[in-house]
Amino acid sequence: MSTILFELGSEELPPKSLKPLRDSLQASVESQLKDANISYDSLKAFAAPRRLAIQIEGISEKQPDRTEQRRGPAVKAAYDADGNPTRAAEGFAKGLGVDVSELMTIETDKGDYIGYELTVHGQATTELLPNIFQTALDNLPIAKRMRSGASREEFVRPVKWLVLMQDDQVIEASVQGLQAGNQTLGHRYHSPDALTIAHAKDYESVLENAKVIADFDHRQQLIAERVKVLADEVNAKAIVPQDLLDEVTALVDLPVALRATFEERFLQVPQEALISTMQADQKYFCLTDKDGKLQPYFIFISNIESKDPSQVVSGNEKVVRPRLADAEFFFLQDQKQPLIEMAESLKNRVFQDKLGTIWEKSERVAKLAGFIAALFKEENIAGYADIDVEQATRAAMLSKADLTSTLVGEFPELQGIAGTYYARLNGEPEAIAAAIEEQYLPKFSGDALPQTAVGICLALADRIDTLVGIFGIDQAPTGSKDPFSLRRSAIGVLRILIEKQLPINLVSLIEQAIYNYQGKLPHAGETLTQVNDFVNSRYRAMYTEQGISVDSIQAVLAIHPHMPLDFDQRIHAVSEFRGLPQAATLAEINKRVANILAKSEGEASESVDESLLTEEAEKTLYQALSAAKTEVAPMQAQAKYNDILQSLATLEAPLTGFFDHVMVNSDDPALKANRLTLLKQVRELFLTVADVGELQI
Repeated sequence: MSTILFELGSEELPPKSLKPLRDSLQASVESQLKDANISYDSLKAFAAPRRLAIQIEGISEKQPDRTEQRRGPAVKAAYDADGNPTRAAEGFAKGLGVDVSELMTIETDKGDYIGYELTVHGQATTELLPNIFQTALDNLPIAKRMRSGASREEFVRPVKWLVLMQDDQVIEASVQGLQAGNQTLGHRYHSPDALTIAHAKDYESVLENAKVIADFDHRQQLIAERVKVLADEVNAKAIVPQDLLDEVTALVDLPVALRATFEERFLQVPQEALISTMQADQKYFCLTDKDGKLQPYFIFISNIESKDPSQVVSGNEKVVRPRLADAEFFFLQDQKQPLIEMAESLKNRVFQDKLGTIWEKSERVAKLAGFIAALFKEENIAGYADIDVEQATRAAMLSKADLTSTLVGEFPELQGIAGTYYARLNGEPEAIAAAIEEQYLPKFSGDALPQTAVGICLALADRIDTLVGIFGIDQAPTGSKDPFSLRRSAIGVLRILIEKQLPINLVSLIEQAIYNYQGKLPHAGETLTQVNDFVNSRYRAMYTEQGISVDSIQAVLAIHPHMPLDFDQRIHAVSEFRGLPQAATLAEINKRVANILAKSEGEASESVDESLLTEEAEKTLYQALSAAKTEVAPMQAQAKYNDILQSLATLEAPLTGFFDHVMVNSDDPALKANRLTLLKQVRELFLTVADVGELQI
């Protein structure tokens, strides 16, 4: 057993790609070693700004020998009647370089064949490794590769050196056009000279002495710890997004955390703008108090141990000041006109060529938001019945105004957020101000939902208007193309209606949105169907993420509920029903009943004639069905779907008895029609919850 070290040195690797490159390199090498049947004790991948490396401990010296069985012609063709080998046998033996006498007989289902067991000696690990590493490099997820100088080799950045060692020996090989050696480079500034690695096990310690922490995860841990220490010193909490932490970790060999300050006057600017510019442009970690309010500090990670850190801090403070000043200027400039005047500028901004301007969209959204708010009041929906309909309408008219602001022009990610700040400065009611930001929630899977009643109305109205408009002009998403994010919008609508417990008919909202377009959509009927079907198709993605089976989703979709909250209640009832011992039998019976009724369409009547119930089993089923109807009627009124299915589970025994002892397709037309009616009523009772015949249990 020995230790292998592979390191590829290059110019600075793209920081956002460094971690994925490391992970891909490790996964590829591990996979290839497994395929080659080479054992090892441990494998560790390293990644720093100028290097990717792999260290393998306890690796086997060679592949194990293996036996391969070679099969030749059939025994009948290999030997004549006297048992002497034929030309076929001799030719087979000659091809293997063995004598005929060394051949064996292989018995198979198709007859006996001659054969030979060949021992294949495993290759030395050092012979296989160069190709393994080259293949791993070739398969790295690199969007655009480049060539360096006259070399024909391609990589994400120009390569500079190669280390490939087994213990204390260099493995003579070429990878990525470089000849392997045992010399590496340390920190670009603190240790610029070449370093000799005496043994493959010494890799990390050699680099650490040269001011390089090669282990990406260890480097990241150090950064996180040092950032926390500096934040604690000023009783603050650091904002450390994982993407930013990964990027900063990829930018430095030697992380040195320093804290700097900026003028408190900048805190009057929306903190989201300040945080955005400091994170995106400067890769700084911002600090907030316990309530999430931005503090006048930031932490940055230097790649140099400076003799005078105060100079480094001062330099970063000078760099960030103009960026914060720009954000301040934009913010103050926007305040020269009220939000409603900004909204007027939307009359000249196109939402979509065929659907008009953003102002026209705002007018439609205002009507729909008002319609939804009125529903909240009419339906007396708990927690939302006291909503102000006029506020919902005004919030919609102001909702897109900040798109014309200079602040959003510079920081597009602040749309909605900027509008909320300006609304408060203009003295708008808090319900309107909060709704302007909340209209964009949820922004992604798992994101928070709007909290205020007006925000909910606005978020629903905006999404439904877009869905209706884009489908109405025949621009529905195709394949992976979804420029208006309609899939995300549809899921957002469903999440709001379900998670906010809003008993609202989705079809009525779509119909109102179509009406608001005032004839601009040429095929209103088709649009209604298409939008409704599209939104319903999102249920599958939503619920499979929650671990609910596809057939349970299909069972509820089959009855076309128009209220997402009702759909959610049904889906959970069906999922619970699946666990009942009677579920499999009832699912199969429902499927059977559906098939029988489909083949006998029109033969069943509206009510069962008790006088025609001749068999004991059908009388028992009728009595059980009547009792079930009586029991579930109040449950239906209260949408207690779990209880309904629990009650209907008692029909398993009478249904099984019915099909065991009763001939549905009787020669007597009256008996047949009566039995079909009985089954129809069974079917209809189950369909009050879902089509359990869709279940594959």
